[in-house]
Amino acid sequence: MLGLQGAAVDAINPSVELTEAERIDRLRLIRSDNVGPRTFRSLVDHFGSARAALERLPDLARRGGAQRSGRICSADEAKAELAASRKFGIAWRAPGEDGYPARLAMIDDAPPLLAVRGDTKTLMRPMIAIVGSRNASGAGLKFAGLLARELGEAGFAVISGLARGVDQAAHRASVETGTVAVLAGGHDCIYPPEHGDLLTAMLDHEGAAISEMPLGHEPRARDFPRRNRLISGASLGVVVVEAAHRSGSLITARMAAEQGREVFAVPGSPLDPRAAGANDLIKQGATLVTEAADIVNAVQPIMERPLMPAGEPDSEPFESDPQGHDRDQITGLLGPAPVSIDDLVRMSGASPAIVRTVLLELELAGKLERHGGGLVSLL
Repeated sequence: MLGLQGAAVDAINPSVELTEAERIDRLRLIRSDNVGPRTFRSLVDHFGSARAALERLPDLARRGGAQRSGRICSADEAKAELAASRKFGIAWRAPGEDGYPARLAMIDDAPPLLAVRGDTKTLMRPMIAIVGSRNASGAGLKFAGLLARELGEAGFAVISGLARGVDQAAHRASVETGTVAVLAGGHDCIYPPEHGDLLTAMLDHEGAAISEMPLGHEPRARDFPRRNRLISGASLGVVVVEAAHRSGSLITARMAAEQGREVFAVPGSPLDPRAAGANDLIKQGATLVTEAADIVNAVQPIMERPLMPAGEPDSEPFESDPQGHDRDQITGLLGPAPVSIDDLVRMSGASPAIVRTVLLELELAGKLERHGGGLVSLL
């Protein structure tokens, strides 16, 4: 036992409770074409509600150059998804509601709705992510399990991606103390399939699973980085046990740094390529970990600081109807290489409101991609 005091609470007191109609509208908006989490937030902040934003989608997409309006999820489709989810034991939670991890709600691209299954109390506890190689060494698996067990005994929930290797070792070692699986697909599409029994054991012992995907969604390669941002976003910090160069675990560590989370790494032999990525993280400033106390000591000061509620409206307004020359100028500055929104404002000479509006129109027309760090590019 590490004896951490106050580790049982890591949440803003839930103050939000959506009505059923609001939950349906939110699900409709995020399931509509070309609406991602950042766009969802911009639309709701500007128009005041998901329902009002839904009404404006066709016009905004047309202004962005769409030949025809993208698919808008119908109320019947959203109601059917919610009903099917309830039968599966899934609750869809919004930021601020009980069961939505408080730290996850603070990231820029937090899911507007999160599919939650299992013990919601575990989801409101402070979390430490443990990730690493799918092809881990025996020593790596043993150490991941040791860290997970001791962190669980100290009051933390261990969160990971249910993958082979380090992920499953961390989950198995913390089943009794509470562990959270973040799924890349829907709750009925467990990957890898052989970890279905592990997930069942987790849910039977005060564990939980979360996903932003609908039932029936089979995970694809591009879904795993999306999942990784949830792993890092929900946690106080991410521990990388073993990771080769170009490992997905390094993506999680990068996202953690971008989200302001702590990054930890377990050193390994320079002769083992499975440790190369973790060793590089230490060179870049990650906290070196040889025991669970290293993690606890690093996050204790963070836990003593109050969490700031998320969901503050964007400070910059939208322009009601940018002029054609503004659209042409801003679009002309865009290309396949990502560029920052601040640079677009500076180079175009347009106001931030006009630039943000044109980018939103292009995105809803399916012509823009948003990247981390406020970068955008044309598709």
